[in-house]
Amino acid sequence: MRQNPARRAALLDGAIEVLAREGARGLTQRGVDKEAGVPIGTTSNYFRNRNDLLVQAGVRIYERLRPEEDALSEMFDRAQDPASYRAMLRESVDRVADFRSGHLALLELRLEATRRPELRTLLTERVRADIDENVTRHEAAGLPGGAVAVLLMYLAMNWLIVEQLTLPDVLTDAERDELVTQAVERIVTPFFTATT
Repeated sequence: MRQNPARRAALLDGAIEVLAREGARGLTQRGVDKEAGVPIGTTSNYFRNRNDLLVQAGVRIYERLRPEEDALSEMFDRAQDPASYRAMLRESVDRVADFRSGHLALLELRLEATRRPELRTLLTERVRADIDENVTRHEAAGLPGGAVAVLLMYLAMNWLIVEQLTLPDVLTDAERDELVTQAVERIVTPFFTATT
């Protein structure tokens, strides 16, 4: 297998675009070669088979979705009341929505994971690790509500993102913004109020 990290990343970015546009069934090594603008056969030099390509594309999506450590720490440090907590959530939703193809590809991978145990294992471990990290950061920042608040916000924001990316005309920007406000007001604000 080839080891040029920049070429490998470009191929995985191409795979993400193909997944988002054509779905998991449309992902082929030839399609990735075309998307990445490389000679036919290049992808097969980097990924031993389609399953490997799917799994590694999942890893790459998370690499690209994750903010830098300093930005992540700053987001949690700023969230000290309901208003700043809402701002943190809006930043998170916007960051994911800005990488539309990545999130759509991730949805495709989640569906494909129902048929591919290796992919299911990767995504399960990654999502669980993200949830655990969010709970840890939430608690370390002194934010109220603990794991239950984090999980409820995680589920609410994820579906809001899915709605925004797949059927963007169902909700207006103002409605989405109000839903973030109401989620914080109903899930997190009572915990802020109880600790003051």
